Amino acid sequence: MRPYRPLLGALAAAALAFFAAPSAARAHCDTMDGPVVEEALAALASGDVVPVLKWVPPESESLVRDVFRHTLAVRALGPEAKELADRYFFETLVRVHRQGEGEPYTGLRRAGSPVAPVVVAADRALDAGSADELARILGDTMDRGLKERFARAVEARKHASESIEKGRAYVAAYVEFVHHAQRLQDAAGATPAVHDEHPSSAHAH
Repeated sequence: MRPYRPLLGALAAAALAFFAAPSAARAHCDTMDGPVVEEALAALASGDVVPVLKWVPPESESLVRDVFRHTLAVRALGPEAKELADRYFFETLVRVHRQGEGEPYTGLRRAGSPVAPVVVAADRALDAGSADELARILGDTMDRGLKERFARAVEARKHASESIEKGRAYVAAYVEFVHHAQRLQDAAGATPAVHDEHPSSAHAH
């Protein structure tokens, strides 16, 4: 049991990080009921780490394999050790996945944590084999955002000549409107990221 003492200390720290993790409506790869942890649970149950390796970049594969091997060993020490070991594996896997995406990692969030509606819609699209609903949601959101900025710019333009302050208010609204349109255009033509948030629809929700 002695070789596992350093690991057990790290496991305890990981558990503390989990309970201190903040909640926010965003993607769900860092949640306990998200696709990464879901596949991690299946990997621990089967003893096969291969299915979860798609979630991490190649340079992190050896780390994940090593942590997985130690996790299986520590799990055999008892129920409490199993719980901590599993949590440490989840923490490591999600952290490495988030780093591979170029996103910050702030710890695992509890199951049921708020998730951005567009992420839920993206999951449904993959499960259904159709992106029609997702395209409609995104289209409605972009249309609303563009029209709101347009309306502010039009209203500010009516009063732009009344004073320097109102002129500057118009310029600010104008810049935001034009830049938002440019951002939409850039996003529409952007190349998809290599690390997808949800690369497979093989898992159920």
